[in-house]
Amino acid sequence: MAVAIILINTDVGKETEVFEKLKKIPYVREAYITYGTFDIVAKIEANNFNELNNVITREIRNMPGIRSTLTLIGVEGRHFQR
Repeated sequence: MAVAIILINTDVGKETEVFEKLKKIPYVREAYITYGTFDIVAKIEANNFNELNNVITREIRNMPGIRSTLTLIGVEGRHFQR
């Protein structure tokens, strides 16, 4: 399983619109509208890194209303969840 956390900056006032579009992408497992440097934080899960790359580059980064992203790729096998 390939996992990424994406920190998203949207165009001014587009947070909710982008958030609603992210909810429609099956690979997006969690998303939060946030205060601070980034407008949205999203967790993406895919079967492999190629699939993860396609979702990030084709579906998310090209989405209207997104100004910039910062992607953090998880190291396989090095995580825990409570």
